[in-house]
Amino acid sequence: MSNTCSLCNAELTSLDTLLGENKLSDNGVLCNKCLEKASTVNQELLSDLHQFSIDDIKVLLQKETVPVRDLIRTEQNLPIATSYSQNISDEEYKRRKRKIKNELEKLNANLSVFTKGEIKELPYLISEDEKIIAITDAQFINTLDAGVLLVTPLRMLSVSKAMFGNAKINEYPNLSIKEVSFVTDPKSPVIKIHLDERTVEFECYYDKEDAVKFYDIIKTIYNSSSMQAQERADTVKKVDPAVIFDQLEKLGKLRENGILTDTEFTEQKKKLLAQLS
Repeated sequence: MSNTCSLCNAELTSLDTLLGENKLSDNGVLCNKCLEKASTVNQELLSDLHQFSIDDIKVLLQKETVPVRDLIRTEQNLPIATSYSQNISDEEYKRRKRKIKNELEKLNANLSVFTKGEIKELPYLISEDEKIIAITDAQFINTLDAGVLLVTPLRMLSVSKAMFGNAKINEYPNLSIKEVSFVTDPKSPVIKIHLDERTVEFECYYDKEDAVKFYDIIKTIYNSSSMQAQERADTVKKVDPAVIFDQLEKLGKLRENGILTDTEFTEQKKKLLAQLS
């Protein structure tokens, strides 16, 4: 095996050659830095690098657009996972990445180094007109799905990215979240997302103080007095029309942004309008 990277000619370190995982089909080797650069163009390199030659890598890096990415969208406690694809140009990816970087800096986001893969996925998920309100390290409770939990004006997203494999995306539109709660623990506090039919729980191992800061932000969104008033109104079967119209407006934005399908939008709209009768 060569002692230098076949792409940049830098001397390989022990991490670069660990278990021969950076070896190419023509017996060349990539350093981790070049592998990371190339994998942003083609995600398959992370799992099937041995099927590519150095010439293949060079051709990939010469492309002007980022190919379609296959991300896995899952729901906790549901056995079936669905996938979706998003095709954006290299320039759009870079614009979104710069925007996200600026937002994370303004939030003073304290994320671990292990979330680099998740952050790279965010430009595929968050458009330029959708803002990150809060973000923290979090993973599903009692699992190994480490990742990030973030909130935008439209939804809450859980993103986890293994080194070899697709990103797992769990999405919770704001309309589906009844409230959030927090369980204090000296080692790993838990953030609970209470949905209409179930509760999902996330452990925050990396920084408990950052988890508290994250919860302090999201509780003002999901545990607001207006939402509590809506719950009380539902209990007595009386609904403020202004609340319904506000919910309808939010539904329309969710459909415009592709979060809800036309069928889902119509179903939720009927439920809201039924409360006015």
